Amino acid sequence: MAEFPVYDLVGVGFGPSNLALAIAATEHNAGMGDAEQVSVRFLERQPAFGWHRGMLLDDATMQVSFLKDLVTLRNPASRFSFLSFLHERGRLIDFINHKSLFPLRLEFHDYLEWAAGKVDDLVSWSSEVISIDPVRQDGVVAYLDVTTVSGNETITYRTRNVVLGTGLVPRLPDGVTPSDRVWHSEDLLRQVQQFEESSRPENPTPSRFIVVGAGQSAAEVTSFLHQRYPSAEVCAVFSRYGYSPADDSPFANRIFDPSAVDDFYHAPADVKAMLVDYHGNTNYSVVDGELIEDLYRRAYQEKVTGNERLKMLNVSRVRELIDTGHGVRAVIESLSSGEKSDLAADVIIYSTGYRPADPYSLLGELGVLCPPDTAGRIRLQRDYRVVAEPELECGIYLQGGTEHSHGLSSSLLSNSAVRAGEILESIVRRGSADAELALAISADPVFAT
Repeated sequence: MAEFPVYDLVGVGFGPSNLALAIAATEHNAGMGDAEQVSVRFLERQPAFGWHRGMLLDDATMQVSFLKDLVTLRNPASRFSFLSFLHERGRLIDFINHKSLFPLRLEFHDYLEWAAGKVDDLVSWSSEVISIDPVRQDGVVAYLDVTTVSGNETITYRTRNVVLGTGLVPRLPDGVTPSDRVWHSEDLLRQVQQFEESSRPENPTPSRFIVVGAGQSAAEVTSFLHQRYPSAEVCAVFSRYGYSPADDSPFANRIFDPSAVDDFYHAPADVKAMLVDYHGNTNYSVVDGELIEDLYRRAYQEKVTGNERLKMLNVSRVRELIDTGHGVRAVIESLSSGEKSDLAADVIIYSTGYRPADPYSLLGELGVLCPPDTAGRIRLQRDYRVVAEPELECGIYLQGGTEHSHGLSSSLLSNSAVRAGEILESIVRRGSADAELALAISADPVFAT
């Protein structure tokens, strides 16, 4: 017998993906008797819900329809929908009159916080997971012990299934270390606040910012800094000739449909690579068309007035970077000519994207029971369960880091509602099968005691 309660599901991380799973579990339990309910607990190292807070710019909008919220594609009648949120906030009619599918990012974050508040009893906040350990019984791994540190307290949760939803990790070029003058865009607003507060005694006016990257975040950071610091130069450095527009046309967007996950998962490896290559411009290193037009308008207007603060250093890269503590010095290399130039700036911001968190870093010795594919990637079943040796009877599921197996929607909101439902269905189905097997064994006179 376990020394403490055994959960059916423990979720590691509580971003939008595991929030969608918490809601799916809540809705499932509401329609079931006590014996059929699933017991769940989510562990989050942050003290409260937060999702890309550093990029909650006042005028930034979502790049995904509000209908792809936490629940609607799984359960259109859910009380956890974005429309239910608007109704409760008293803004439903106003939003309808706005005639937009794409709410402000600030408003969508407010929706996510609102939804998280409704399942707050399922979450242990300020709980950092430090290990996931196997519990062996009768020669198999029957349970998993998930250990967290919360303040000075160490707490262990025993479970039959773990769902890893630890999100993305900011990517910086090799050799670049974040500092007060070297930022990643994910932390933009906090860094800006600290930068301005530290400048108050002398009250210097920043003279130049460098923004590295060619995607949506890079363009948003460039726009934000250009507006916020009206006397500063903002130099955008990217290897492309110009910002490329995102392909959000209806047929291309079908790559994010739930049915596309099936198509991608069952496709051969070369077709998977082809689809990612063809449709990467729906999401990666691309920018909303209206923002491109706005930045071009500003750059052209400054050429007319003769006060050119917005500078596009295209077909270029940062070859060297020195953090002086009071600013940075960057060597910018033209990829077309090879010419190099020195550029001093108050701050450099890298909008260089993210990479999935490595699931093996948390799995510890369990990783040996989850052999990777030939490319070193974790292998997954269609229901997002990690392929494991028969010895591991528990389920390990991934929310994110599955692009190689499940397609482009792996780390996006587009499929979060449906994915959460599929993972929960898998856990419930496997639990029911185990219960039926146990019942059959206990009823068989061969095994009866």
